[in-house]
Amino acid sequence: MSRNPLRPKGFARTAGRSDHVVVIGAGLAGLSSALHLLGSGRRVTILERDPAPGGRAGQEVLDGHRVDTGASVLTMPELLDEAFAAVDETTAGNLDLVRLDPAYRARFADGSTIAVHTGAEAMEEEIRRVAGPGEADGYRRLRRWLTSLYAVQKDHFIGANFDSPLDLFRPELVRLAALGGFGRLGPRIARYLHDERVRRLFSFQSLYAGLDPMRAIGAYGVISYMDTVGGVYFPMGGMGAVARSMAEAAVRAGADLRLGTGAAWLERVSSTVRAVRTGTGERIACDAVVVATELATAYRLLGTRPRRPARPRYSPSAVVLHASADRTWEELGHHTIFFGDAWTRTFAEIIREGRPMSDPSLLVTRPTATDPSLGADGRHVVSVLAPAPNLRTGAIDWPRVGPAYGEELLATLQDRGLTGFAGAARVHELVTPADWAARGMSAGTPFSLAHTFAQTGPFRPRNLVRGAGNVVLAGCGTTPGVGIPPVLISGRLAAARITGHLR
Repeated sequence: MSRNPLRPKGFARTAGRSDHVVVIGAGLAGLSSALHLLGSGRRVTILERDPAPGGRAGQEVLDGHRVDTGASVLTMPELLDEAFAAVDETTAGNLDLVRLDPAYRARFADGSTIAVHTGAEAMEEEIRRVAGPGEADGYRRLRRWLTSLYAVQKDHFIGANFDSPLDLFRPELVRLAALGGFGRLGPRIARYLHDERVRRLFSFQSLYAGLDPMRAIGAYGVISYMDTVGGVYFPMGGMGAVARSMAEAAVRAGADLRLGTGAAWLERVSSTVRAVRTGTGERIACDAVVVATELATAYRLLGTRPRRPARPRYSPSAVVLHASADRTWEELGHHTIFFGDAWTRTFAEIIREGRPMSDPSLLVTRPTATDPSLGADGRHVVSVLAPAPNLRTGAIDWPRVGPAYGEELLATLQDRGLTGFAGAARVHELVTPADWAARGMSAGTPFSLAHTFAQTGPFRPRNLVRGAGNVVLAGCGTTPGVGIPPVLISGRLAAARITGHLR
């Protein structure tokens, strides 16, 4: 049995026994679920179709360089603490996490720069330097608002299993409304900050959730909290080390981890899955299943379709360029955001018009700034992320357009201060929305369903599946959503559906 369970009232459980659980997918959601299940005394088999764990937080070796192919920003490491603690281990015993300070460096079209610190005093001083004392005071008030926003949501909205929209009606909902959680995020931030550059630093994070900051509800300020208050971390060995360490901990706790083994279909008798059939024809009998895959893959395995009145809306996608260089640039930190001038137009183009950004804003990650061992032959690893329309929004011929667009991104960064970048960068891989689609991601986006109001909280696809009484979903397509913290929570919530308790 689990140690020190907290038993929330009212959430539904899977039916029947749960002694042996098969977890399909060894991304962070699946691994989080596996660790929590193991800590509750369940026997767990993990199936992963790829040769290594990680999923959207995976890692590949490209021309000798270890490159993180998915998520590059790690926040809220206490969620890793919870997962490791479930099997009586610690994050510190498995990972060497470095807190990044600054978390980001931001460069603007006018040539100005702002370092984003998560320490209150350091960030206040930086804003005072750039924008004056009034803006620094506004930052302090914004920080208090973001902290209050997170405090009211973390347990009862982000970290909760929902069975019905009625589950929203609790005292915390009134507090969230009073904080402005159902107003618009952009205008709310504008109450505190007047300098457009500083506003961007606390609102660009809504793009992670597939939303324009001017249209996102204020509740999504929690993403800004995670980035700018909670802190940004990097695991030595790269982001891929997170999944590897979780998988190793699961194996030590007794999990049967099958890499290179995909699930082909679920053997059902009425509403109960009796076994998982692998791609090689093996039959793995089980009492319950956690499907931690792309939503479309989960429904295909189940042989069902979601019952939703409206067509799902997907987040924007991204073009990602993985490169290396034999030199570095003073302008590049670990994470550097190069903001274009046409900020508002950017969101219209990629979210509503289905066109590439005419004035790109780019996230450049140089992980070798923190861990030089990731690069081969002393070279620096550099990844460039450019938000782009998903394939449903924009019918772009990426196989034809992609290479030229990649060259354009290199030239853009060179024009914005990285002298000689286009010539020095050796491109190892270019990933476009078409490539994400080829990897099985709906609409060609790694960011899954957008967090519109109709796809948030109890309105997001549930982690319990109608007509399959012993199956639970986990991952960014279900509760609570996209990003490393939400998918770690998703795994914990999936485990709770089976065990009946949250740690």
